[in-house]
Amino acid sequence: MITLAHVYIVGGLFFAAVSILSLRDGANPRRVRNFAFWGLLAVSFLAGQFLGDLGNGVLVLGLVALAALGLGQGRPETTSPEQRRASAERRGNLLFLPALIIPAVALAGTMAAKQTQWGPLLIDPAQATLVSLVLGVLIALGVLMLWLRPPLVAPLQEGRRLLDSVGWAVILPQMLASLGAVFLAAGVGEQVGAVFAQYIPLDSRTVAVAAYCIGMALFTIIMGNAFAAFPVMTAAVGLPFVVGEFGGDPARVCAIGMLAGFCGTLMTPMAANFNVVPANLLELPDRNAALNGVIRAQIPTAIPLLLANIVLMRLLAFPA
Repeated sequence: MITLAHVYIVGGLFFAAVSILSLRDGANPRRVRNFAFWGLLAVSFLAGQFLGDLGNGVLVLGLVALAALGLGQGRPETTSPEQRRASAERRGNLLFLPALIIPAVALAGTMAAKQTQWGPLLIDPAQATLVSLVLGVLIALGVLMLWLRPPLVAPLQEGRRLLDSVGWAVILPQMLASLGAVFLAAGVGEQVGAVFAQYIPLDSRTVAVAAYCIGMALFTIIMGNAFAAFPVMTAAVGLPFVVGEFGGDPARVCAIGMLAGFCGTLMTPMAANFNVVPANLLELPDRNAALNGVIRAQIPTAIPLLLANIVLMRLLAFPA
C-alpha cells in the first residue's frame, strides 16, 4: 500500500537533489545557503518523524535563519527561453496533455481508494487524494520523459530553476498552516467566535455563511494563507454555527470555506508564495511594484468569487 510516508520520501529525495545541484552551481554566489536550505527541507521530509519536536523546531529555526540571510539565484543547466518557446510552437496544445494527466490520476486514484474493494490495497484511503496527486505527477513526468526525451536530470534542473525563482516563499504555506494550528491550540478560534457572536447576530443561515466566508477571506489576507486561516475560522464560526447550529454539511462547508479563503489569497501581499510567482516568472524588474500590480489585477476577480462562494455555500451546504 502506498502511504503518506512514501509521499514524504519522494518529496525528500527531490529536495535533496535540488540541494546537491545548488551546491554544484558555481554561478550562484550563495550556493552554500541554497544547499543548506533545501538540504534541511529534505531532512524534514526524510527524517522528520525521527527528530522529535525539539529537533524539528531547531530545523525550522535553521530554515528561518537561512531565509533571513537570503538565498541566491542559480543558473541551472537547462533549456533557454527561446528553446522552450520553439518546442511549444512545434508541439502546440499537446503540451497540455501531461498537465491533464495529474488531475485525472488524482481523481481516479481517490475514487478507487474510497469506492472499490481493491483500491485500499494500493492506496491508503486516509490520504488518497494526496497520494494520488503525487502518483499523477510521477506518471505525467514519465510520459514527458518518454515523449520529449530530455536529459535525465532535466526535471530536477527545471524544478530547481522554479524554486530559485520563488525562493524561500515556496514553503510559506506549510509555515502558515502550522501557525494556524498553533493559534487553534491556543484557543484563538474560540475567542474569535465569541467576538463574532457578540457583535454579529448569527441568527440565520445566510448571516452565518456570510460571516464564515468573509471571515475566511479576511483572516487569509491578514495571515497570508487560507490553510492558516482555516482552523481558526472553522473553529470560530464554521463548526459551531454553520454546521452545529444550522445543520450544514461539514464536507461542503469546509470545502467552500477554503475556496472563500483562497479569494483572500488573491488580495494580499502576505501570500508572497502565490502572488510573487507571476512577477518572478515574468522576470519583471521591480518585484515589489509587480507584486502590487498582480494583486490589483486579481481583486476584481477575487471579490465576485467570494460572493459566489457565499451563495454556493448557502444553496449547497444545507439539506433541502
